[in-house]
Amino acid sequence: MLEEKLKEVIRDIPDFPQPGIVFKDITPILKDQTLCKEVVFEFARRLEGLEIDVVAGIESRGFLFGMMLANHLNIPFVPIRKQGKLPYKTISESYKLEYGQATIEIHEDAFEEGQNILIHDDLLATGGTVVAASKLIEKLGGNIVGYSFVISLDFLQSHGRLTRFSDQVVSLVHYS
Repeated sequence: MLEEKLKEVIRDIPDFPQPGIVFKDITPILKDQTLCKEVVFEFARRLEGLEIDVVAGIESRGFLFGMMLANHLNIPFVPIRKQGKLPYKTISESYKLEYGQATIEIHEDAFEEGQNILIHDDLLATGGTVVAASKLIEKLGGNIVGYSFVISLDFLQSHGRLTRFSDQVVSLVHYS
């Protein structure tokens, strides 16, 4: 089972990026091209039937499998980045973190109004970043058809924060 394979290679990094946090490191997955392909194929399988025009990946680990998935689906990939990192005209959305505030941006011409967007990130934790990304997509007139995550920290119960945008949430690994 893919979830078990992934749990075997995802490593816990205690007290990163700050004390009390256990960081789920997906970089060991990237050392295994066969496992990477399995991840992409499983996302595609679980998302089958959704009409997706664009995959939007959230900086920075959301770029990894988000780009691979977009290529597999033969559709465009759009980056959502931290403030000040995109070179063209952008729109932005600020949100609260456990330890402060952050702002993310997307190019104002990232996709056409009315297109169906899948938002991808490596991990669903509190949901703050992905909710901010969802608001950006809506500001540009995009239709959020779903979300994909490698990991979901289900004990944080953030899945419900996403359902107002879309009830299609795919996570390959769950931690209760």
